[in-house]
Formats: sequence, structure tokens, C-alpha cells
Amino acid sequence: MRILVVEDSQVVSRVMRHLLTQELCCEVDVAPDMASAKQLLAQNEYFVAITDLNLPDAQEGEIVKFVLAKQIPCIVLTGSWDAEQRERLLQLGIVDYVFKENRFSYEYTAKLVKRLCRNQSVKVLVADDSLVSRKFIRSLLEQHLFQVIEADDGISALSTLNDNPDIKLLITDYNMPGLDGFELIIKVRERFSREELAIIGLSSDSDESLSARFIKNGANDFLQKPFVHEEFHCRVLNTLDALDMVTRLWEQANLDYLTNVFNRRYFFNLYEEKLPVITQKQGSLSLALLDIDFFKKVNDTYGHDVGDEVLIEFANRLQQSFSAHFTVARIGGEEFVVGFKGLNVEKAYVLLDRFRMQLELTPFETSKGSLNISVSSGVAEFTHSETIDELLNRADQGLYEAKDGGRNLVCIVES
Repeated sequence: MRILVVEDSQVVSRVMRHLLTQELCCEVDVAPDMASAKQLLAQNEYFVAITDLNLPDAQEGEIVKFVLAKQIPCIVLTGSWDAEQRERLLQLGIVDYVFKENRFSYEYTAKLVKRLCRNQSVKVLVADDSLVSRKFIRSLLEQHLFQVIEADDGISALSTLNDNPDIKLLITDYNMPGLDGFELIIKVRERFSREELAIIGLSSDSDESLSARFIKNGANDFLQKPFVHEEFHCRVLNTLDALDMVTRLWEQANLDYLTNVFNRRYFFNLYEEKLPVITQKQGSLSLALLDIDFFKKVNDTYGHDVGDEVLIEFANRLQQSFSAHFTVARIGGEEFVVGFKGLNVEKAYVLLDRFRMQLELTPFETSKGSLNISVSSGVAEFTHSETIDELLNRADQGLYEAKDGGRNLVCIVES
């Protein structure tokens, strides 16, 4: 990723280069005037341009129009505050207008570029029955590189969310036919938690209670129409930053720090909730405990860094084989567990043995060369009368039998 900074102040350009390279793995080109900026723009493709308004050879902000004409997102830095100029630039479609006041202004700009990078993979759903309003909001979001989907009422918005569960932000108007903004939020929150989907409510209604009602019904924020560009962007970015923070906290609590599969805590909490439901519905559940064979020897021979590489690759292969339909977790050291919800022990055995054979035939590529890795597994089926601990202990008996039988085996423990 390449970023262009057009700034005649060497101090400012050095600060921006430092902050940008600190926040992102990127290349930063600096142009002190419009002529050199044009040369760089002709030679390179840029993700974003950060431009000063007053350059030695272009003192009327000409650089902004030039950058936008090349369809490059533009962030404007300025040392003077001019309300009319700010409004004119925002109408042109710049990403943001930042007053060069102190170091925080430059830190804000660097974080904004980082946010723009993340925005490219963020889907936003705009629900509004007004075509004009939808298109206006869409244009603001696309300036910040979001993927935007539109819905013309609450019912179609609900359908779109069901078809696109990876949408991260819903922006919904209050007054819509069929299903208004409040009703939409209530139905959305029945399926999507605050950790999964953020919601911002909108309304041109003068009712002062709307803001509180939106938030009490499950929205993260509310914005009164009409709104200025900057307030809209600030609300959207703050909401998504909060969502990202919640996501990071959830991941720290529930994902294994090394392999990025679920951890022991998540697995136990999940299946403590699932077991009563499985029992009530007389459903099937098989649980497998897997242990990498002779893993201590890998650590002793090649070092713990290579051992970590093996654990990461093993977890990746487990996820590729099972995570689409089942639950994979690391419960400690070189031990992993797979929960086969809906499968009896015979069907789970077939999948595990296929995984074992594929693992044996495909060496692990590490920094110390190729390593042949095998796995031993024990698998047990839920009896509808035991706890998750008891089921795991029975799978552990099967794992012990597999090791005792020479390793590189899958052993079934009968109930």
C-alpha cells in the first residue's frame, strides 16, 4: 500500500511519515509542491493522498481537485479554518478536513487512513424508503471506502441481513412503510448481538425522545437529520471502532492466542449450553480429543519456535477439515478437541481417520525444513446423561488407547 503526502512543511511531512509507517505497513511518498505531486501521481498508484491546501505553486487548493479527479481518496490538512472553504471541500467529496492544530490532528489523520484500509472489507446496510436519502448516505459511506448495500424498507432490510450475515453496520431510518426503524431493530437484535452488528438510527422527526427510544430498542447510536458530513462520519467511525474493540476483547477471551482456534473456556461454555438442548431433542454429539504424536521431541530437537509453527499449521488443517460444520478448539499444549454436533461416533470416526491419513501423507513445512507429523485421537459419543467433563474424559480414554496402541490411530470409546 502506498500513500502520498503533499506538504511543503518538512516538519509536518516527517511527522506524517512517521505516524503512517507506525500505524500501517506502507510506503509513504512526500511531495513539497503540486508539480512534484503530479509527477508522483503519474508514476505510482496511491491508496490515499493527504494534502495541504496551500502549496507554493498552488495556493487555492488546486491539488485537491487534481487528486479527486484521479479517484484517489483525499484527506485535506490545513493551517487555517475557513467555514466556507470547508463546506466547499466537503461537497467535492473529500474524506475529511483536518485542522493542523497539534500532534493529535496528525495522529487522527494516521488512524483515519488505517480505518479506511479496514473499511474496504466492511459491509454497511442502509435502510431508508427515500431514494434521495439512501443515495446521499451511500455517497458519504463510499467516500470512506465501505461496501454499501441498500434496502428501501424494513422488510427488505431484514431479508438482506439474513442473506448477508457478515454485514457489520446497519443504518436505518425511523419512518418506513411495513416495518419501521424501531420494529426493524427489535427483530434484528433477536438474531444479531451488539458484538456482531452495530446499528445507527436516523430520523428527521422532531420528537426529542427518538434518540433514547432508538438506543433502548438496541441501536448503538442515533443521528438527527439533516446532519453535516463530519458528524455522520464521526458517528459511523466511533461506532465501528467500539465494535472492533468489543470484537478484540471477545477474541482475547475466547480464541487461543497462538493458533487462533477457540480456546478451552469457549469450548466448555458452548457445550455446557448445547448439551441440555441435545438431550431434549435426542440429538447426536461426538467429541474427539486429538494429540500431536511425539510433540515434545519436536520442541527438544528443533526448538519451541518450530514447535509453535507445527501447532499453528496443525490448527489450520483442523479448521480446514472441520470448522465449516463443527467446533475446533485447543484445550492445552498439543491437545485439541473437535465437537461433532449431529454425528454419531461411527461417522465422526470416518472423518477423523480421513484427517489422520491426510496429515500423515502431507509433511509440515517449517523454518527448519519439512517434518512428518502424525496424530492420535480418541472419540466418544454423548450418552445424554453425562456432563461435558465426563464426555471429554471418555474421549481421553480413547486417546490413551491410541497412544498405547502405537500412535497414529483413532480409537472409539464405547458408551
